[in-house]
Amino acid sequence: MKSYLSVYSATTYEKVIERSRFIANCAHAESEEEARAFVEKVRAQHSLATHNCFAFIADAAGNLMRFSDDGEPQGTAGMPILEVLRSKKLMQTAVVVTRYFGGIKLGAGGLVRAYSSTAAEALAGADIREYTPCRELFFTVAYENFDALKKFFASHDCTVKDTQYAADVRVCVAVKSAAADAFLADAGNFMAGRLAAESGEEYLFPFPVKEGGE
Repeated sequence: MKSYLSVYSATTYEKVIERSRFIANCAHAESEEEARAFVEKVRAQHSLATHNCFAFIADAAGNLMRFSDDGEPQGTAGMPILEVLRSKKLMQTAVVVTRYFGGIKLGAGGLVRAYSSTAAEALAGADIREYTPCRELFFTVAYENFDALKKFFASHDCTVKDTQYAADVRVCVAVKSAAADAFLADAGNFMAGRLAAESGEEYLFPFPVKEGGE
């Protein structure tokens, strides 16, 4: 498993250029079938639009790429959207840019700028995550030690996935696989042994991208 960047949740962005409405919809898509289903969903929502142009990269390696100009002059829409995805190194991501023609022709260069800028601005505001190999870790502590454990989590790179309150408190966190062993050791030292810890399964987890980390 290798890390990659992708849109985490669906995003919509709209702008007006020379009286034409451009609407970008972006989503996470883990296969070509998922990506095409997303494209068709947007087409259905904007069935009266002049064009629904799209591009997607539907695998984690950047090899499964598709795009469409949907009636715009060749090379002015789908490929510019795809180039935005490639420049941002986004995998398993689909983008549809819808155009409602406003009566003013933009020319080939204007169309390229319109479609690429709409896609880029939509993705700039999207929730981008780093899908990274992680390991689930489980910690069990007495209630009087729970605040100390939360303090430890707050000072380390991890995501709390679940907390269960019973006789003791049991917390599940996701930690990047490469740091999991050190995380367990640090937790034991910080808590002076006042916890029980165990490892769970490994899988890709969408960690938030830190500021300036994209």
